[in-house]
Amino acid sequence: MQFHNYDLSLKDDVEHFTKQLFYALFEDVCQEKANRLKEKFLKILDGLAIEKAEEIWMYYQTSFCDIRQKLDSDAKAFENTDPACKSLGEVYLAYPGFHAIAIYRLSHELYKIKVPVLPRMMSEYGHSITGVDIHPGATIGNSFFIDHATGVVIGETTVIEDHVSIYQGVTLGGIQVKKELAEVKRHPTIESNVTIYANATILGNITVGANSTIGANVCITKSIDPNSTVIYKSQNSIYT
Repeated sequence: MQFHNYDLSLKDDVEHFTKQLFYALFEDVCQEKANRLKEKFLKILDGLAIEKAEEIWMYYQTSFCDIRQKLDSDAKAFENTDPACKSLGEVYLAYPGFHAIAIYRLSHELYKIKVPVLPRMMSEYGHSITGVDIHPGATIGNSFFIDHATGVVIGETTVIEDHVSIYQGVTLGGIQVKKELAEVKRHPTIESNVTIYANATILGNITVGANSTIGANVCITKSIDPNSTVIYKSQNSIYT
C-alpha cells in the first residue's frame, strides 16, 4: 500500500506565524519584524506548494490596517456589552472570544483570494486555543461580540451583519451534510443587532431578522422576522 506523505510540521509553523501576526497587529512593527513574518509566510506557502507567494503576501499585508480597525470595533463591542469587562485592555489581553475573532479576520482575507489549506490551518489553531470554530469562509460584519467563547461553531457560508452578539455554545450550522452542497449557501444569515444566547442552534439557509433576540437552548430551522424574541418554553415545572 502506498501512502501520500504530508509535512505535518507545517502545523507548528502556521501556529507560530498566526500567533506572531496577531501580536504584530497591535504593535508598531519594525521593518525587521515585518520581514521575519514575510519569510515565515513564504516558507509556509512553499511547504503547501502554493504558487505566487510573493504576490499573495503583497496583497495580504495591505489588509492589515483594515483588519486592525475592524478588531478595534469588535473590542469596543466587548467593552460595551459585557458588564464583567473592566477595561478595553482586558479585552485585547484576556478575552478568548476576541482572540478567535482576530484569527478569523486574518484567515478570512486569505480565504477571499482562494489561498488553499492555510486559512483552515489558521482557523483550526484559533479553535484549539479558544474553543471557537469559525470557518474562514464565513462573512462577519463590524462590532462582533462572542461572550465566554467555548463551544461556538460558525459554518462556512454563514453571514453575520453588524453589531451581533452571541454566547457560548451557539451553533450557526447546516441542516444537511452533503458533499454536493459544497458550493451552495447552507448556513444562516444573522442580520444586524441580533443577540443569540447560550446553546442556541440555528440551522440551514435561513435568516434571523434584525433586532431580534434568540433565547438560550432554542433550535431554529425557519427564518425569524425582524424584531422577534424566540425563547425555549420548558414543559417541566420546578418547585422549590
